[in-house]
Order: sequence, then C-alpha cells, then structure tokens
Amino acid sequence: MRKLAVLICLAAALVLPVAAMDYTAPEAPQEAQELMPVETGSFGSDLWKVIRSAVGKLQPEIAEAAGICLSLICLVMLISLLKTMPGKAQKVVELVGVLAVAVLLLQRTNAMIRLGADTVTELSEYGKLLLPVMTAALASQGGLTASASLYTGTAVFDAVLCAGISGLLLPLVYVFLALSAAGCATGVEAVNKLRDFVRWLTLWILKWILYIFTGYIGITGVVSGTADAATVKAAKLTMAGMIPVVGGILADASEAVIVGAGVMKSAVGVYGLLAVIAIWISPFLKIGIQYLLLKLTAAACETFGVRPVSALIGAFSEAMGMLLGMTSAVCVLLLISMVCFMKGVG
Repeated sequence: MRKLAVLICLAAALVLPVAAMDYTAPEAPQEAQELMPVETGSFGSDLWKVIRSAVGKLQPEIAEAAGICLSLICLVMLISLLKTMPGKAQKVVELVGVLAVAVLLLQRTNAMIRLGADTVTELSEYGKLLLPVMTAALASQGGLTASASLYTGTAVFDAVLCAGISGLLLPLVYVFLALSAAGCATGVEAVNKLRDFVRWLTLWILKWILYIFTGYIGITGVVSGTADAATVKAAKLTMAGMIPVVGGILADASEAVIVGAGVMKSAVGVYGLLAVIAIWISPFLKIGIQYLLLKLTAAACETFGVRPVSALIGAFSEAMGMLLGMTSAVCVLLLISMVCFMKGVG
C-alpha cells in the first residue's frame, strides 16, 4: 500500500500543467490602429474595413505622385525638343535631362525607402511582441517542446530577414540607383553591367532567404491543413501578380496563410492577424502607387525617343518594386510564423 502511494505521488509530480487561458494579441502601433475597426467581427468583413480605410487615405499620395510623373513627362518633352539642336548639344541635353530626373525623383524615392525600412522594423517589433503570446498559448496546452522549437526557428528567420533588409538590401537599393544614374548619364556598358549585378545580388539574397524559410516550413511540416482549392488558386495568382520580385515565392505559401486565417480566428482572435496586415498595407499601397505610376511614366517617355532619361525613370520604378518585395516578404513571413504557432494551439 505504501509503494502504491509513493508511485501515485511520483506520477502526479510528472504530470505537466495544462491550463485554458485567454491570450490576447498586443496592441498594434498607433497608425495601424487607425485603420482597424473599433469592434472586431468576422475576419472577412474586418479585413475589408482595413483595406477600405487604407485606400481612403491615399488621395494625397496619389496627387503628389501624379504631379511628379506629370513633371517628368513635361521634362522629357522639353528634352526631346532640345535634342533637335545640332552638334554635341544633344549629348549635353541628355546629360542634363538625366541629372534633372535624378534630382526630381531622389527625394521622393528616399522617402519611400525610409517608409519601407520603418515598415520592416514595425513588423519585426510587433512580431517580437506577438510571437511570445502564441508561444505561451501553445505551452499552456502542453506543447512545451514544440513552442520552444517553433519560437526559436521563426525568431531566427525573422531576425535574419529583417537585419538583411535593413543592413544590406536597402543600402544596395541606393547603390543600384546611383549606378543607374551613372550608366544613363555616361552610357558606359561596364557601369550598366555592375548595376545589373547589384540588382541580381539584391534579389538573389532576398529570394534565398525566403526559399530557406519556406523550405523549413515544408520540411518540419509545421503548417498543414486543407483549404478550398479555388481560394488557394486565387490567392496564389493574386500574390504572384501583385507583389513584384518575390511574388512567385510567396504564392507557394498562400495555402498556409489561408488555412492559418481560420486557425487565428479560433485561437487569438482576428486582432493579431489584422494588426499585421494593417501595419503592412498602407506602406505597400503608397509604394505600389509610386511603382505603377513610374512604370507608366517610363513607358510614356519612351515614345519621345529620349532613351537614357526613360531608362532612368524605369530604374527608379524597379527600386520601388524591390521595396514592395521586401516589405511583403516580412509581412508574409510573419503571418506564416503565426500560423506555425497557432496550428499547434488549434
């Protein structure tokens, strides 16, 4: 009888504590809170409210970007007229035109790069607040080992990606723009090749970080589930078409995000998911407008036959595309990381 009592006591000591607790997501930054609904309801309706709020605040950005693009078109038209001058004046006119375009776009582009850097930082900082909440939720249900390993893995990938973007990829965007301006001004082929190498290196680093992350998710099998085939296909096409540079990579993870949305609703609530999207969507739309308008402007300027100037405008548009890819990569990485934790909780 005494041995039986000792065994019962030992067995009780080995039991892991399991508790059902209500975990809430931390508050989003102030700007993101302004986009979110006051009271959360269904995920679909709340997401539409966030998007509508973000679009409603874009009018000043559209007006400013459109004004710059109209100025560029007028400048190119003037350069095209001045190129009719005889002799070496044509080359001088093109050089002045390239410098004028660089000066006109540099301030706006610098503001967009700072916006992208701030967005990456805000997403990373919010993730540092949100992921521990999910770790605690998973651990409270008995998943101590799983929660520790998931937190370590996702935190490492998030830190590597954000540090790589802030410390290396964003400075490379400046290098790309400087080489683009130098190549268009001088026409030296070596400079253009170096510019193309910098662009390739930037995209290669970003893509391989995402390849390794999505490979990690696939190998560990953390995210699993089924979603409606039509919904998954639509999400993949949307991601691949809307997000420049890395849309194809992020599209492969779209099923995880769709499946995770349902898990989030039943676990932490829609607030955490909406907060991440609210932090990301406004900068994405601002940079995206600049990207699209510069693309259209470059195409329009090509009709005037001033190739160096239109090529430089196109290079600034490519820089905006790189920024879109970087900010979107951090957002989707964070969403998938959230899904990893909440699949364990669910």
